Amino acid sequence: MQLKIMPKKKHLPAGRAPLILFLCQVISALEVPLDLVQPPTITQQSPKDYIIDPRENIVIQCEAKGKPPPSFSWTQNGTHFDIDKDPLVTMKPDSGTLIINIMSEGKAETYEGVYQCTARNERGAAISNNIVVRPSRSPLWTKEKLEPMTLQNGQPLVLPCRPPVGLPPPIIFWMDNSFQRLPQSERVSQGLNGDLYFSNVLPEDTREDYICYARFNHTQTIQQKQPISVKVISVDELNDTIAANLSDTEFYGAKSNRERPPTFLTPEGNASNKEELRGNVLSLECIAEGLPTPVVYWIKEDGTLPINRTFYRNFQKTLQIIQVSEADSGNYQCIAKNALGAIHHTISVTVKAAPYWIMAPQNLVLSPGEDGALICRANGNPKPTISWLSNGVPIEIAPDDPSRKIDGDTIIFSNVQERSSAVYQCNASNEYGYLLANAFVNVLAEPPRILTSANTHYQVIANRPAFLDCAFFGSPLPTIEWFKGAKGNALHEDIYVLHENGTLGIPVPQKESTGTYTCVAKNKLGMAKNEVNLEIKDPTRIIKQPEYAVVQRGSTVSFECKVKHDHTLILTVTWLKDDHELPSDGRFTVDKDQLVVADVGDDDGGTYTCVANTTLDTVSASAVLGVVDVPDPPFDLELTDQLDKSVQLSWTPGDDNNSPITKFIIEYEDAMHEAGLWHYQTEVPGTQTRAQLKLSPYVNYSFRVMAENSLGRSLPSQPSEQYLTKAAEPDKNPMTVEGLGSEPDNLVITWKPLNGFESNGPGLQYKVSWRQKDGDDEWTSVVVANVSKYIVSGTPTFVPYLIKVQALNDVGFAPEPAAVMGHSGEDLPMVAPRNVHVNVLNGTLAEVHWDPVPLKSIRGHLQGYRIYYWKAQSSSKRNRRHMEKKILIFQGSKTHGMLPGLEPFSHYMLNVRVVNGKGEGPASPDKDFNTPEGVPSAPSALKIVNPTLDSLTLEWDPPRHPNGILTEYTLKYQPINSTHELGPLIDLKIPANKTRWTLKNLNFSTRYKFYFYAQTSAGSGSQITEEAVTTVDEGKMAMASRQVDIATQGWFIGLMCAVALLILILLIVCFIRRNKGGKYPVKEKEDAHADPEIQPMKEDDGTFGEYSDAEDHKPLKKGSRTPSDRTVKKEDSDDSLVDYGEGVNGQFNEDGSFIGQYSGKKEKEPAEGNESSEAPSPVNAMNSFV
Repeated sequence: MQLKIMPKKKHLPAGRAPLILFLCQVISALEVPLDLVQPPTITQQSPKDYIIDPRENIVIQCEAKGKPPPSFSWTQNGTHFDIDKDPLVTMKPDSGTLIINIMSEGKAETYEGVYQCTARNERGAAISNNIVVRPSRSPLWTKEKLEPMTLQNGQPLVLPCRPPVGLPPPIIFWMDNSFQRLPQSERVSQGLNGDLYFSNVLPEDTREDYICYARFNHTQTIQQKQPISVKVISVDELNDTIAANLSDTEFYGAKSNRERPPTFLTPEGNASNKEELRGNVLSLECIAEGLPTPVVYWIKEDGTLPINRTFYRNFQKTLQIIQVSEADSGNYQCIAKNALGAIHHTISVTVKAAPYWIMAPQNLVLSPGEDGALICRANGNPKPTISWLSNGVPIEIAPDDPSRKIDGDTIIFSNVQERSSAVYQCNASNEYGYLLANAFVNVLAEPPRILTSANTHYQVIANRPAFLDCAFFGSPLPTIEWFKGAKGNALHEDIYVLHENGTLGIPVPQKESTGTYTCVAKNKLGMAKNEVNLEIKDPTRIIKQPEYAVVQRGSTVSFECKVKHDHTLILTVTWLKDDHELPSDGRFTVDKDQLVVADVGDDDGGTYTCVANTTLDTVSASAVLGVVDVPDPPFDLELTDQLDKSVQLSWTPGDDNNSPITKFIIEYEDAMHEAGLWHYQTEVPGTQTRAQLKLSPYVNYSFRVMAENSLGRSLPSQPSEQYLTKAAEPDKNPMTVEGLGSEPDNLVITWKPLNGFESNGPGLQYKVSWRQKDGDDEWTSVVVANVSKYIVSGTPTFVPYLIKVQALNDVGFAPEPAAVMGHSGEDLPMVAPRNVHVNVLNGTLAEVHWDPVPLKSIRGHLQGYRIYYWKAQSSSKRNRRHMEKKILIFQGSKTHGMLPGLEPFSHYMLNVRVVNGKGEGPASPDKDFNTPEGVPSAPSALKIVNPTLDSLTLEWDPPRHPNGILTEYTLKYQPINSTHELGPLIDLKIPANKTRWTLKNLNFSTRYKFYFYAQTSAGSGSQITEEAVTTVDEGKMAMASRQVDIATQGWFIGLMCAVALLILILLIVCFIRRNKGGKYPVKEKEDAHADPEIQPMKEDDGTFGEYSDAEDHKPLKKGSRTPSDRTVKKEDSDDSLVDYGEGVNGQFNEDGSFIGQYSGKKEKEPAEGNESSEAPSPVNAMNSFV
């Protein structure tokens, strides 16, 4: 139920007394139940000024209520209107509404007049307003002959409309023959009287169909005036065509087409008066002519214009103030101004007022013996007069009533009785209108009654005002008291408010306010009560509001709106854009808690509001969406202040698309030299819309501008007009001037030519000048075309020259250029370096020295020296072969250098040559030298053959790089037991000429590890390793054969199965631990196979301890695999950095070359360190399992 709040409230005095309301005797607009006796009340009537459509039946409304139901009568023009005598007039049943049937016959004009309705019953009579009935009129335009108008360009013009007088007045507008509205502007506009005003005419105003239309809305008809023809001609055209045939009086007006200050077309004179009624719209108009077109603005001389009620219409020519009041009276001034002057007009405004109510009389219900009053107060300008009527009769001639007394605008009643019941009319009138109000006095004796429905259920949101209705009636007026709960706890004024109409207000209800409330009405005739229920609901809240967003055009944006509400209420969530429904566009998607807008466009910017509704409350939250993008291109480029070397460029910025422009970038195109290519010119801040540009001579410029904001750069603007600057002499010379000879007897002069933009004029050429630097020769010059090279022939070899290249064109020369130095062509060096000697530092490195070559004999730019060296033959007779030559280059004037990467125990040859830009000179005499012995590489292969019970045979190939004369081989070996522990190490020397050796007296069925390397006089080389197993004892094999019979027993098979199952479980556990990072068993085996010489000793007994790798997390090394023939070759080992120069410290010579020895893979001797051995092959692993 919707609750109404009465403006007037009553609060009980302080204290916690029961909340009781004693209502006064006069109650505003007291409604008497219709089942009780009461005088008539007019409920509906036609308007005072009633304009009817003459084509339809006339219906004059008059409806009233009362008990008993009233009867109706009418007066027409002040006399009784007998409807029974007119067959066209009928009255609706149970109503006073008249229906006059003029559609069948009769005319509306017959019934034009003033009508008044009277509603009467036994308790009094109520009357309606005077209803003035007038049929609407839409007369035709009077026929008139309109002569064509011919005007000079610039003259003012007024096209009169003068529509026929209609009822109500018509709406005026101007159109052409095609029913298209004529365009209006500051120059051409329609006045309030309908005329069309031209401040000055232009040739484009020439037309033959200026038509004024009048639309009569009441009859839905449009009347048309005859077309007006207007022709605008220039003075020259007038002189050339019709001036000789027309007199001056045949022209409209006589004003010149020259520029002139403004004058008013309407209103006339310097001042005028305007009167308007209070509450209407005040419209003031000033239309001026002049050339150029004047601009109109408004001021109030003795005050300011009301901001919220002032509007400007018709291009500022009309000032409107709505809801005008007496305070708006005063002098208003309109000012018309153009470049030649200004004029003003003062309008004195007076606001009058038809009567308006200050306090209209209200119905009065009294019980016998009570007192009361009717008050009728009105105001107006001039002040209205107040007159009273009783039951439609002036009170002066109405039957006397001793209980009433008239005191101006008040009727006082005392000790009323039932016969005092009547309807009184108050009439307030002045020259601008009247007001009529009916108010009855009804004398009743009635016990209280509650008009509000019983057990009404109210649902209210917590903390929002609750209003519990208790509409009542009684005479005398009852007192109202409210209680809460079944025990009838009286309510106190601290948290409750009781309104005069009986409504209980709870300003801030809480959950505990829920319950049953009882309203009790009492007077001396009885008591009535009513119960209502109140339920407090949780408020709807938006817990996640949409947030302000700025996105680029074309992107997607979402707004979130999470709502919490009372679960017993139904929630609906609606999204609005700028307080309207979302566009019916598939780009807008509403999910449960969010709105998504895809492919955002410019029109999508605005305020988005999430509205959450329940049946009891509404909450909303809004967020603004800003759509941004790169700016639109600038436009309207204009070149001004055009000088030889500068011009001013101005432009109009395009739309910044909601992101401020930070700068403008200006580019230029040279249509003469580089058409279609745009170059950067300059840039200016985003607040600047013009730039002074520096120009070069002889360039056909076009400019374009781009705007840039935080999102990027706009498209370029349209190019400006072209601007060709004057030619001038070049202001710069070519760059990168060089002089280099291509042959021993020439000088090639080159330069970077000027581009067309830098030429500054036509006929670009170059003046090339040269002379020897160290001579006294004069400059030799030649002028060449626009090229980039000139060759001077017949020059001496490699002589320094001074060179100049100067630009010139048809206007003149560029500034004098600076001279640069160049050289004529080079030739091959004439002599070789001398005194070449070699210092051998070690087996892989030698140092070479030589004397420098004299500069004159180099005949060019010294680039350095080249050393050619090669291996002539090995010092060993087994390796005598020629090697390819190698080259080392030493830059500049160095006279020594290092030869890296030599092979030990080798014979080398070398020579040295000097190098210039042309090439290298003759070689020095060959110089030979020998490198000393070095340690050998590892033996090429090691294999173990013919294993027996107690012997193994080893075969090998000599080292691929002996690096000297082999003196002997060293073999070290040691046993490995079943627990992978290493036994004692045995050392054995083998002559250098051997390639096979047999080891005897070995243990049967035992694994051995072998370490093998070669030696020269320089030391031991890299080692190679291998493992092998002696054969199994046949006696043990026989014993195993005899045990087969035991293995066939059932109990033994069961035991073996159990053992196998246990081993399987252990393997699974080990596999799981291994995957979790446990120690890898093969790693332990590798550790056991390590070189015994680096095994740590146990502290207690000195035996070999177990080798442990502290970095168990490292990946396993790739194990070696022994082929079936048990041969291990160098190529089978892993590649690593140790393959190159292992055991030799890398060195670098002074020119950065690496010094080292290339060798095969080495393994350190056991005495020098230990490397984890490769994992054994699966075959060997099985052989080692005993």
